[in-house]
Amino acid sequence: MDAQRHLVVIGGGMVAQRLVEALRDRDTAGTWRVTVLAEEPRRPYDRVALTSYFSGRSPEDLSLGDASLWDDPLVTLVRGDAVTGVDRDARSVTAASGRTYTYDHLVLATGSYAWVPPMDGADLDGVFVYRTLDDVAALRGYVNRLAEGRTVRGVVLGGGLLGLEAAGALDALGARATVLQVDTHLMSAQVDLGGGEALRRLVNRLGIGVRTQSTTTRVLPHRTGGVGRVELADGTRLDADVVVVAAGVRPRDELARDAGLPIGPRGGVVVDDSCLTDDPNVSAVGEVACIRGACIGLVAPGYTMAEVAVDRLLGGGAVYPAADTATRLKLAGVDVASFGDAFARTPGALEVVWADPVGGVYKKLVMSDDARTLLGGVLVGDASAYASLRPMVGRELPGDPAAFLLPEGGAGAPDLELPDDAGVCSCNNVSAGAIRHAVAEDGCHDLGAVKACTRAGTSCGSCLPLVKKIMGTELGKLGVTVSSALCEHFALSRAQLYDAVRVAGLRTFTEVVERFGSHGRGCDICRPVVASILATTAPAHVLDGERATLQDTNDHVMANLQKDGSYSVVPRMAGGEVTPEGLITVGEVARDFGLYTKITGGQRIDMFGARIDQLPLIWRRLVDAGFESGHAYGKSLRTVKSCVGSTWCRFGVQDSVALAVMLELRYRGLRSPHKIKLGVSGCARECAEARGKDVGVIATDKGWNVYVGGNGGFTPRHARLLAEDLDTDTLVRTVDRFLLYYVRTADRLQRTAPWIEEVEGGLDGVRAVVLEDSLGICGDLDEQMARHVEQYEDEWRATLDDPDKLKRFASFVNAPDVPDPSLAYVPERGQVRPASADERAVLVAGATLEVRS
Repeated sequence: MDAQRHLVVIGGGMVAQRLVEALRDRDTAGTWRVTVLAEEPRRPYDRVALTSYFSGRSPEDLSLGDASLWDDPLVTLVRGDAVTGVDRDARSVTAASGRTYTYDHLVLATGSYAWVPPMDGADLDGVFVYRTLDDVAALRGYVNRLAEGRTVRGVVLGGGLLGLEAAGALDALGARATVLQVDTHLMSAQVDLGGGEALRRLVNRLGIGVRTQSTTTRVLPHRTGGVGRVELADGTRLDADVVVVAAGVRPRDELARDAGLPIGPRGGVVVDDSCLTDDPNVSAVGEVACIRGACIGLVAPGYTMAEVAVDRLLGGGAVYPAADTATRLKLAGVDVASFGDAFARTPGALEVVWADPVGGVYKKLVMSDDARTLLGGVLVGDASAYASLRPMVGRELPGDPAAFLLPEGGAGAPDLELPDDAGVCSCNNVSAGAIRHAVAEDGCHDLGAVKACTRAGTSCGSCLPLVKKIMGTELGKLGVTVSSALCEHFALSRAQLYDAVRVAGLRTFTEVVERFGSHGRGCDICRPVVASILATTAPAHVLDGERATLQDTNDHVMANLQKDGSYSVVPRMAGGEVTPEGLITVGEVARDFGLYTKITGGQRIDMFGARIDQLPLIWRRLVDAGFESGHAYGKSLRTVKSCVGSTWCRFGVQDSVALAVMLELRYRGLRSPHKIKLGVSGCARECAEARGKDVGVIATDKGWNVYVGGNGGFTPRHARLLAEDLDTDTLVRTVDRFLLYYVRTADRLQRTAPWIEEVEGGLDGVRAVVLEDSLGICGDLDEQMARHVEQYEDEWRATLDDPDKLKRFASFVNAPDVPDPSLAYVPERGQVRPASADERAVLVAGATLEVRS
């Protein structure tokens, strides 16, 4: 065996992590030891998912790969020590700490930096870039400090992928964001003008402003310091408290320049198809590499470069293939994807376009001149076909290309059987054949095993639906039955268990597990599922007897647990209606208990920062003022959002508020496989965003149109039309049946959108059941909903009337009455004060409540 060689990697980002991971996987003989010199003080993390930091993910959650990689004796990760120079003659690098590292081979993986256009005021306090975890942490802290008592005005410079994600981050922080885009439309590098216009409407619906063809010339200070305004080239001035620059990136090629390596005309160290520079001992990968005349600011090509570089280090002959520049926007509520020749630059290319301006959907496929071979595409508003279509670029599509663009329930696209060499996971360069081999030859018979074996879906995750589909098809060919068992305690699926419990008339978990499962105490999967099933088949209070032990953490205390250990309180405000007296009560409660308040997208007021022992005290005051539980903690109906409708709006054609209030009071407390949300808009202007809800109702001059299957989350979907021009009674009956059909048959934690896709016949199948009674169950569904409405009981009112239930609300099991007064509770926002002496013993329904374990 040759003497062990030393590889030095400069840069600790995503591509560097992939290179080290690939090298250790393939270098079984231990030919190379690796030293990674990272400028940032943390392990490599998922920079693509930076925006998720604003929704509660910690820096540790964003860490890439298996942490054990950095414990490998052949791998050394040096953090927080930037490299300051490269000596190619001595084959050494020097770090800021003064330490020197010699190498046999050097890989530059220094990535890019956020480019700030030349303008006055760019150095003001309140101007941020959006590139690293430190950047977004600083932005979050700054906005939170400004947000005390007022709305923060944010301006984002740049309307590309990163700019829209930055605007989404500002929105998540409660700021009012406006995006300024130099070009004619948003995401101009990925989508065409038609797609950009559809994208603008979707972004506007989120409450984010957009100004195109707007160049910022300077940032003006506020008289008290920080940012005050931005000035545009046309003289327009916009008020701003914070500015986020997301105008693009530039390669960090300064080390290569100083070392005398060739640099591309627009920056970046020049490399050949083996990722080598003109120095045979130096490679470059990722965004710093100028390959075939361009630097590519996407992670998938960087991963491919890392794999090529590793192959060459181990004596292989790999070369860099054509870059996969497919992209997908990661912004909740906005679904955008672009792949292949999205701008139809191929000679003779044809464009097949389908657009729904009202629904905010734009789809385009670029085909060869004979309309047979897929060249690329743009999907805005509904990118559900992205995972299946992207691997087909350069291949013939079966059937009419238009069929792949029409909404589900239309002409219907034929199933795509991907060839083995078709790429499925571009992030990790995994083909359809590799997934089939993992299933058929390597014995990977569940999604987790396939992911571990192939790495498919372990990065951005957008390919997982396609991976799962290929896996299921291959298992079917092998004659392997794909288990639908709920868990190890129940061989039945959730839908099967629901029917079994309903028909048998069971009322407790013990009865259910003895009758239909294996004997035992259940698990974290089946216990909440059974609790949810019993909530609709045999309604009772969630804390009654054995049921209290089945609940998730949130249901167990009827409040949402927050990341700091405190809880949120969310009273119901049906349809967004609330009286002045009610508002005063909410304000007084929030003030007296030091709670942070926020008006949500569901037209309610959330109060954050309550301790568990304060929950009964807070709810006593709210219940006395006429409020009830908003069920923000449950897998159940959350809200029914509405506009002001015909009562106030001059465009309204129906009373949307009255209908929203009636629907929310009708379905409150309805437990379901996942949370459900409704919306009612008083006209086609759609101010309630009804088509983004599980059930959306839009008024017409003839009645109501009802849409179903709209979901937010990681895979946002627009609701699709179920029925048109219904009178109010027919509408309510239709929604009753749709919701209960979903409750009965959906899988655990399955939203309505994927459930509809799995129902036999899809949306048409659902329509046949709820409108045509094709299964003969509508009478039963009607009776069940009538029982639900009749038997509804507010959970918090009932709890306050039951001293035994109130004993559950204690901060510490060993506290005799209240938490130790010497303890300090420090939430992220607002103030929390200890309970007063009077609050430690509160008269509730004639009984003295003492909060204790």
